[in-house]
Amino acid sequence: MRTTLKYAILLAGALVFAYPFLWMIAGSFKPEMEITQVGLWSQDFSWKSYIQVFAKIPILRAFVNSVIVSVTVTVSVVLFGAMVGYALARLRFVGNGALYVFILFSMMIPAQITLIPQYVLMVKLGLTDTYLSLILPTMMSALSIILFRQFFMSIPQALIDAARLDGCGDMTILFRLIFPLSRPVIITVAILTFMASWNDVLWPLIVVRDRSLMTMPQLVTLFVVGGESESQLGSLLAAATLLAVPVIVAYTFFQRYFIESMANTGLKG
Repeated sequence: MRTTLKYAILLAGALVFAYPFLWMIAGSFKPEMEITQVGLWSQDFSWKSYIQVFAKIPILRAFVNSVIVSVTVTVSVVLFGAMVGYALARLRFVGNGALYVFILFSMMIPAQITLIPQYVLMVKLGLTDTYLSLILPTMMSALSIILFRQFFMSIPQALIDAARLDGCGDMTILFRLIFPLSRPVIITVAILTFMASWNDVLWPLIVVRDRSLMTMPQLVTLFVVGGESESQLGSLLAAATLLAVPVIVAYTFFQRYFIESMANTGLKG
């Protein structure tokens, strides 16, 4: 009886959490007059809202831009985070502890504070309205460094010492020995970074004005607040669904590794 009650509560909580997303997806297929109804089903499902979105804004081009930026940022954050995390976890050098404390401290600084200096730097370098302006400021992440460091510290030192006796250097140890053992933390960092990069709106709005270079969240935001949607709720829901689906799909496939890594790195709850 207790188990049944527990699963009933969990199921109710899951339905409450999932309903807004299901309503958004169902509403994007409904006629405009039926969208505000509480129910999810309609007798007149159609692709009209999606057709309007594709007709009014270059959503496919924005999708490609988002993929390019998010994948590049994700790969760079994983590589650089692993390198720095390995150095902090396994190498002994002057200032190791101070550097780690500085990285922790940098996480306490709100990202909005750095927007103006970063924008001035992009202008001075002539990188505005380019992919580089979207990629360069986010190629490293303090959180990824901390996650990699914590995971690497759990790997037995004897394994690394044996590799050194065989003549392996630090880069060989990292990429040929430790990387294959680090799949959970790699997937966790990749998911967190991809989600953050994919959903970023403020920074692209500042540095990109060329419509052909706009990311998907940026273009959808302008579509919503710029009046191009003509206040049609179906088009808004269709655009929001197109924006959310890639992240939902990625997390669905890799959630097991995400939870496993959070448990191993001590970031539970």
